[in-house]
Amino acid sequence: MQHVVLIPETEWRQFTARLEKLEAAEQARATPPPVADEPMPTAEAAARIGLSVSALLRARRAGKLQGVRLNEKDWGFRPSALDRYPRRYHRQAA
Repeated sequence: MQHVVLIPETEWRQFTARLEKLEAAEQARATPPPVADEPMPTAEAAARIGLSVSALLRARRAGKLQGVRLNEKDWGFRPSALDRYPRRYHRQAA
């Protein structure tokens, strides 16, 4: 035996509109977070802000730029830190 529920058309349209809103909200909530601020190698970071590799490493040692240790020998720099550096020290970005 099958059951049937009769719903007025206006109520049905309200129901489907609400369902679409809920599905859109759920999909927006389920989207993955933005890509992490992955560190980039020293040479690439230096080219990004228009410095030599040695100048970039000097800025890191002086505490003007935060670096991330990639291994025993190499440093990496996050793009967000590199983007802040020229503004903070009044340098022209390359």
